[in-house]
Amino acid sequence: MKAIFIVYNQALTEKVEYMFDRLEIRGFTQWNSVFGRGSVSGDPHMGTHTWPELNSAALTMVDDNLVDVVLGKVQKLNSINEEVGIRAFVWEITQMV
Repeated sequence: MKAIFIVYNQALTEKVEYMFDRLEIRGFTQWNSVFGRGSVSGDPHMGTHTWPELNSAALTMVDDNLVDVVLGKVQKLNSINEEVGIRAFVWEITQMV
């Protein structure tokens, strides 16, 4: 089992939720109004007058066989409009209750 943490410009919220629906990923937690700045490029998303854009984030736990599928979808979303921005990070889940 893996955890996938996805951070994305709020403009992509519907597309991320649609991706979860299409892949039949039922369980996820979503945060709105996430502030930050990418480590390589891109403008800060701080919700301020100077940097008005905001990010959202979602965390989902999936079986190992879905990881590459989700990452492929995230990569495709990013390639459509790299200026908007979306990133995904994967962690191993060793236990859960």
